[in-house]
Amino acid sequence: MLDLEGLELSSFERELLQRPSVGGLILFAKNYSGVTQLQDLIAAVREWDDNLLIAVDQEGGRVQRFTDEFVRLPFLFEIGKQYERDKIATRELAKTCAWVMATELLAHGVDFSFAPVLDLYNANSKVIGARAFSAQVDATTDLALSYIEGMHEAGMQATGKHFPGHGFVDADSHFELPVDTRSIAELRQQDLRVFHNCINSLDAVMPAHIQFPAVDEHCAGYSSIWLQDKLRGELGFKGVIFSDDLNMKAAHSAGGVQQRAQQALVAGCDMLLVCNDRANALIVSDWLEADNYPLNDRLPSMRGKPKLARSDLLKQDRWRDAKSKVEALC
Repeated sequence: MLDLEGLELSSFERELLQRPSVGGLILFAKNYSGVTQLQDLIAAVREWDDNLLIAVDQEGGRVQRFTDEFVRLPFLFEIGKQYERDKIATRELAKTCAWVMATELLAHGVDFSFAPVLDLYNANSKVIGARAFSAQVDATTDLALSYIEGMHEAGMQATGKHFPGHGFVDADSHFELPVDTRSIAELRQQDLRVFHNCINSLDAVMPAHIQFPAVDEHCAGYSSIWLQDKLRGELGFKGVIFSDDLNMKAAHSAGGVQQRAQQALVAGCDMLLVCNDRANALIVSDWLEADNYPLNDRLPSMRGKPKLARSDLLKQDRWRDAKSKVEALC
C-alpha cells in the first residue's frame, strides 16, 4: 500500500498502481482539496484499477486527513470523558461517531479508515494521548466495541491499532524507536487486554513500531512472537495484519527498506505500508515482484460496502442528527 503525490493521478502513478505488487492506496491531506476533487481522484483510480483497497487515517482530532466539507470528528478521548456519567449514552455516541465517519468515507469511494485506536490513554504520550478513548481497560473496550459496531453498520471493516499497545511510551515512533519495558504479565492486564476483548469484532490489526524487550528484541511489527504466537495463536485472530508505515523512523531498526519489508512479511504482515517516499515504494515493489510473492487472499475482505451515495446521504434525517451530535463534541 502506497500513496500519491498530489490531487490528481499522474500518468506514472497510473502505471505504478497497476503493478502486481501494489494492492492498496492510502490517502493523505495532500491528496484532498474538497469533496468533488476527492470523488474525481477516486473515480480515476477505480477506472484504472478497481481492485485496489483505498484507505485513509480518519480518526478525528488531529488525525483527520479530509476536513473541509467533511464532518469534523472529535478526539476519541472527548467521547471517553463522558463514559462514567452515562455509560449507555456514551456507547451510543461512540457508535454514532463511527457510523458518521465510515458512512461519509464510503459515500466518497474510500474503503476504510485505519480505526479504531485501541491504545490506552496516557497524558505523557506524544503520539497517542487524546487519540485513545480512556486510560481504563473496561471503558476502552466498551467504547471500542461500540465504535466497531458503528463502522460495521455503515459497511466498513475495522482495523484495531497499535497492537499490542502504544499508549504507555512517551516517544513518537514516527521519529524514534520507543521501548516499552513492561512484562508480558503487565501487558496482559493493560493494553493487550483491550485487544483480547475486541479481537472477535476486528477485521484487521495494525502492530506498533515499538520494542518490548521482555517479549522480543524485535519491535512488534517485525516480531513473529507478537504477530504469530500472540496475535494469531493466543488471541486466535484470523483477519488482516497491516504493517504500520515502513518509512517511520522506528521502523528503521530492521535496516534498509527491503529488509524492513522482508522482516514484516516473515513476521506475519499481510500488507506493507510504504508511504511518502516514492523511491522506497519502488524498491519494495521491485523486490516483491522479483521474488514473486503470492497475492494475499485475506485482503479482499477489506473492501468497503457503501450503502448510500453522498447526495442521498445528505438528505437523511439520521445523517443530519448524527452529524450534529458528532460536531458538538469538537
